[in-house]
Amino acid sequence: MSSSYNIFLVLGAALSTAAAVLHFACLIWGAPLFRFLGAGEVIAQMAEKGHWYANFIAFAIGVLLTTWAAYALSGAGLLMQLPFARLALSAITGIYLLRAVAFPLLKPAFPENSDTFWLVTSGICLVIGLVHLAGLRQVWDQL
Repeated sequence: MSSSYNIFLVLGAALSTAAAVLHFACLIWGAPLFRFLGAGEVIAQMAEKGHWYANFIAFAIGVLLTTWAAYALSGAGLLMQLPFARLALSAITGIYLLRAVAFPLLKPAFPENSDTFWLVTSGICLVIGLVHLAGLRQVWDQL
C-alpha cells in the first residue's frame, strides 16, 4: 500500500465494514446471531417470528455502516472523493464518539440489551471513533 493513503481512515473503513458484515449476517443467521451480538430478546424474538422490523433494522444499520466505510476510504484516498466528504467524515467521527460516551442515556430506551452489550459496543465505537479522528485530522486540509 502506498504511503499516500491514510492508514487510519483505511482502518476505520475496515472496522465499519466488519460491523456492517455482522449486521448483514443477522439477516442470514437470524435470532441466534441477534442474541449473540446482544441485540436483546425482543429483537431476537421478532426475528424468530419473521417480523420485518428486526431484519429491517439490521439491514439499515449495515447499509449505513457500509456508506461510512466508503466515506472513510474516500478520505483515505482509495476511492474518488465523495460529496461533502469533510462534513460526512466529521459527522461519522462525531457519531461514533458520541455513541461511545452516551450509552448511559441510551440504555433506558433499550432495556433488553445487557450491560456487556453496552460496554463492548461502546468500547468498539470509541476505538473506531478515535481511529477516524486521527485519520480525519491528517487529511482535513485535503478534503
